[in-house]
Amino acid sequence: MELNKAITSRSSVKKFSKKKPDWRKIIEAIDMARYAPMAGNLFSLKFILVSDKEKIQKLAEVSEQEFIAEAQYVVVVCSNPSRTLNAYEERGENYLKQQAGAGIQNFLLKLEDFGLSACWIGHFTDEHVKKILEIPKEINVEAFFPIGYESEIAKTKQKRKIELDRILYFEKYGKSRMGR
Repeated sequence: MELNKAITSRSSVKKFSKKKPDWRKIIEAIDMARYAPMAGNLFSLKFILVSDKEKIQKLAEVSEQEFIAEAQYVVVVCSNPSRTLNAYEERGENYLKQQAGAGIQNFLLKLEDFGLSACWIGHFTDEHVKKILEIPKEINVEAFFPIGYESEIAKTKQKRKIELDRILYFEKYGKSRMGR
């Protein structure tokens, strides 16, 4: 798939079909996260591929988003902050979030390339997710992603995006025109 098409066609999907994706494609999408920029080339991200329906149901409950239970897989993205924080101290907190976002975007774009759908879930109780998946206390849970094929019912929805002229400034904040 061409990059522009992958970027513009990717959307958050909350209605999944019963068709089960090939888990190998999800692993290939995770592999693309390795190519995201990382501060000091210190890779901090970790991924957990969940297929157990009971665990997926529990993740739906702790995020208060029942549609997640429809997904065939959930990928939980974590970060191990120790090396980045040791290298960059307080500033490392920003780097961890930035590189998590960069890695996740690569992952999402590759899912789109494969025709798979996902939704970025950031609302959850960290302690509950850690308990369900036996994630150590010092590891950060960044987000998780129910993955599957989009239901035919959901495909009619229009995507709303903000206009470029509302987010782009020139030379200083608030200046909406190029030049003088």
